[in-house]
Amino acid sequence: MNKTELIDKVAKESDLSKSAAEQVVNSVFSAIAEAMKSGDKVTLAGFGTFSTAERAAREGRNPQSGEKIAIPAKRAVKFKPGSKLVDVIQCPEN
Repeated sequence: MNKTELIDKVAKESDLSKSAAEQVVNSVFSAIAEAMKSGDKVTLAGFGTFSTAERAAREGRNPQSGEKIAIPAKRAVKFKPGSKLVDVIQCPEN
């Protein structure tokens, strides 16, 4: 499912126009991104938790040449699925 398909599904299930559903979806994504940018965790009960993690700078290797390269430190996005999401995925007949 891509973003357009998600917007269509939200519009259909919530009886909204596609433009209103697009605003809702964009607002949710924006709110999650802004919270994570400021270092907050976003917990959606039953769905999962979005968070960030600091990755230290490290040394890696170019797999083609074997040459050493420096990999800079960065913040990475983490997602831990909630129990209800895991249950839905494990029971595909629901």
